[in-house]
Amino acid sequence: MDLFITPLFTIGPFQIVVIVVVALIVFGPVGLGKKLGNLVKGTGQGVKEFKKALEEGKEDEEKKED
Repeated sequence: MDLFITPLFTIGPFQIVVIVVVALIVFGPVGLGKKLGNLVKGTGQGVKEFKKALEEGKEDEEKKED
């Protein structure tokens, strides 16, 4: 008997469609747009803060070397 084992948590095209449909039902088209906009905005702010912290860390290291 030949068993084919698939990973448990794979996301294919069908699963993505189901997730989008459920999100549209729960949030509605307008609410979903707002939620995604807030998510993208928050992610952008997080990346900006991370880059700023990296630069500050580099500057601190340069001051220690002097």
